[in-house]
Amino acid sequence: MTEYDNLRHQGLRKRLVDGLKIKGIRDENVLAAIGKVPRHLFMESSFLNFAYKDQAFPIGAGQTISQPYTVAVQSSLLQVEKNDKILEVGTGSGYQAAVLLEMSAKVLTIERQKELFQKVQSFLPEIGYHPVCFFGDGYEGLPAFAPFDKILVTAGATSVPPALKEQLKVGGRMVIPVGKENRQEMMVIIRISEKEFKTEKHGGFVFVPLLKGTVNF
Repeated sequence: MTEYDNLRHQGLRKRLVDGLKIKGIRDENVLAAIGKVPRHLFMESSFLNFAYKDQAFPIGAGQTISQPYTVAVQSSLLQVEKNDKILEVGTGSGYQAAVLLEMSAKVLTIERQKELFQKVQSFLPEIGYHPVCFFGDGYEGLPAFAPFDKILVTAGATSVPPALKEQLKVGGRMVIPVGKENRQEMMVIIRISEKEFKTEKHGGFVFVPLLKGTVNF
């Protein structure tokens, strides 16, 4: 334990986890991971006192760190198993990637905003998390590293990107919010066979939009 993650922080995380249980999160692996990741380290200093509130907050470059409940829902729907190879589309602050790593997954994460990509690439290893980080267009995924056991998209898409569906292994799951800018439906896409996919819907959420291309500043 360090001054950067002290007993107060740990107590606030326990309270956050208790709140997620009340909201219906049942996956013990997800709850344990959220209970371990020091969310306050992912946030700008002006928001530190709000780090363990169940809310989204700005992280720069027009992006947000997701609400813990949203992270918990997406992680639960993903049904993470030990050593799953997971593609995360939209690294953002790196918080979601850290949660997946705490669940013993192997995480490859792609970010289109160079500012965020560079920040996370140096920051996460400093606090003990080692995803493989890529700068690129999330709509295209990472075909050279496919197939993936799981794919998690952390921004709202207008439709399910075909390239991501093709990078999912047979039997794999993709969790992706799909819809218009002000509201998306949380979808789970399960690859049944080479040609066949099953789609489930899991309620409404609001995400920043999943944009094409890359941003180099």
